[in-house]
Amino acid sequence: MIRSIAAIDSNNGIANEAGIPWLGKIPSDYKYYREKISKTDIIMGYGMYLEMKKPYPDCVNYVATSKNEGLRDGFVAISNAYDFIKNYSSDIWNMGGAGLFASTFDLNDELYITQLQGDFGCTKFFPEFKSEYKLTTESKPITENGITFTFQVWSKI
Repeated sequence: MIRSIAAIDSNNGIANEAGIPWLGKIPSDYKYYREKISKTDIIMGYGMYLEMKKPYPDCVNYVATSKNEGLRDGFVAISNAYDFIKNYSSDIWNMGGAGLFASTFDLNDELYITQLQGDFGCTKFFPEFKSEYKLTTESKPITENGITFTFQVWSKI
């Protein structure tokens, strides 16, 4: 099973040049995210790798990168993310960023979306998905630090 997990604003925004605008402001989302990826295999883009201080524990941390430089301990470089995910023999979570989401989008079986209400001025976006996926579950709205959001699961049609 191939799953992508992301928090997105009303315009499918996921980040801007400074990072994720809501980072640290919605602790329930971080808890949800960590519970979902715990003890799994994950793949992230190089930009996300650069932002991380250390790999996620109890996960195999793959990094999609075309750079020839070595990665820090605990991370495994993948040169062709599309082929890697397509041929992966186990479950894997795609954690993004925008480029990795876009380049591997058609491979997803499910999307785990934290849907935030409002426009957060993002310049990096999650692909448009509502025509190719159906909403299968959605939590009741949650508000933390003035940000209202729901947890959604979307399945490929």
